Amino acid sequence: MEESSTKEVVTDTSEHVWSPYVFENSTHRDGAIYKNTLLSKEWFGFDFTDRNETRLEPMMLTKTTKECVYYQGYCRFHFPNHILQFFSLTLAKSPVSSGPIQLYGYIAVRDDRDFMLNYVFNHSRDDPVFVQQGSLIEMTGPKRAIEMVSSILVEFDMRIKNGEQEEDDLQLIDGAIACHNVIPWKPIKHRITGKCGIVDMSFACIEHAVEATIEIAILEVQKCFSLSLSSYIYVMEDYEEIPLFHGTIDHSHGLRRFVVAVMLDTDMLLKFKVGNDVVRYRTFKAKQHGCASRRIKLDFASFVMKVTWSTI
Repeated sequence: MEESSTKEVVTDTSEHVWSPYVFENSTHRDGAIYKNTLLSKEWFGFDFTDRNETRLEPMMLTKTTKECVYYQGYCRFHFPNHILQFFSLTLAKSPVSSGPIQLYGYIAVRDDRDFMLNYVFNHSRDDPVFVQQGSLIEMTGPKRAIEMVSSILVEFDMRIKNGEQEEDDLQLIDGAIACHNVIPWKPIKHRITGKCGIVDMSFACIEHAVEATIEIAILEVQKCFSLSLSSYIYVMEDYEEIPLFHGTIDHSHGLRRFVVAVMLDTDMLLKFKVGNDVVRYRTFKAKQHGCASRRIKLDFASFVMKVTWSTI
């Protein structure tokens, strides 16, 4: 079903910057984190030597089950939860101020669901991204929602490709930080200062949230065009933007899957900016289970989107 109405999005543009404590001896490149017995004791159950991605998938509870009991339209068996949501990554300072750098590495989160790495950004040295100072770093995850009922750990090892050999590369940031505050808050930039630059990670704890898995197919492409895709979610009386994709579209295909935390019973908006002039919104109401589809039809392309809801 297609919606013709457009909602106005109000975004809080104020700056909230925090410089978190980076654990001592938590660097990855020199192997210090794997030998840090104090950190291992503090984070009991976390195996820092296990670099595998979380095996848990999104959409695990999207279908109703025989245990589901509905009262006044809500499932009383599967509940929403506090979920950590990353809003953006920014290269705040670069060793090269006048042009792009080739960036690779990862940012990943460990939570109590399975203690394994849930990658928010992950690029190999053979597949770096080009980023310049002050610009966003496009996220590649998370794979599934990040549970925030207890403390979580954020690990990072991001490097700048600087030649043919890996030994010549520059270390941007390397280490680990904790997030202990399970009380909901608005997005805050967590500023990580490294040897060769600064990365801002903006994230927040979303209360009473469910997991939204966004799938988008771009069809009937007649010409090349630029596309910017964002999600807007309700956070403490404001709608906050999550940039999802920015790039050039020259053929019909599907985008990667996006996972977003949305407060139950609030609207999630998807914003499509095509070229410089065309802007379209589609709205989805957050639910505990189920899915919904929308469509946008333009003269030179069409967009089919599906949002699948699940508790975690």
